[in-house]
Amino acid sequence: MINVLLAEDQAMVREALAALLGLEEDIRVVAQVARGDEVVEAVRASGADVALLDIEMPGLDGLAAAAELRRALPGCRIVILTTFGRPGYLRRAMEAGADAFLVKDAPAARLADAVRRVLRGERVIDPTLAATALAVGADPLTERERDVLRAASGGSTVFEIATLLHLSEGTVRNHLSSCIGKTHARNRADAVRIAHDNGWL
Repeated sequence: MINVLLAEDQAMVREALAALLGLEEDIRVVAQVARGDEVVEAVRASGADVALLDIEMPGLDGLAAAAELRRALPGCRIVILTTFGRPGYLRRAMEAGADAFLVKDAPAARLADAVRRVLRGERVIDPTLAATALAVGADPLTERERDVLRAASGGSTVFEIATLLHLSEGTVRNHLSSCIGKTHARNRADAVRIAHDNGWL
């Protein structure tokens, strides 16, 4: 029997996933959480073999939770399941130690198959997303540029971003200019949108 933990903040989606997986003779949902910062403890307490993680959750997002789980309990397999099939998310999920990456509109049979396959040591990636990720290419932004863009996403001024990140205003302007150039954006708001749409933020 394969023991699975579900981490999904939307109760209706989480319960539907549990019901679907419960139809499989060899899969049992042994724990459910609604927050990313509860994943490690829930896996430890339940003895889950596979953790099924949504990306967007309170506490810790699914990518950060995956990295924490990989460090704390490396034997647990990790499946990222998300509504957002963004190429950058795929790259970040693999860097965090995920074994599989699927979008939520995939057929239920594919999810059960992915759970079985990751337990056998295979890597499972949504084929359409993999093709898109190859077409888009790698994230062109540095970690500091991502920090600056995240801070800019709420409409903060250069001064506010500089204060928040403990940088000079000139450095913030340089990073924003670099972000605009690398994303081929019209302005910083467009750079934020492009980076977000590609899953780089």
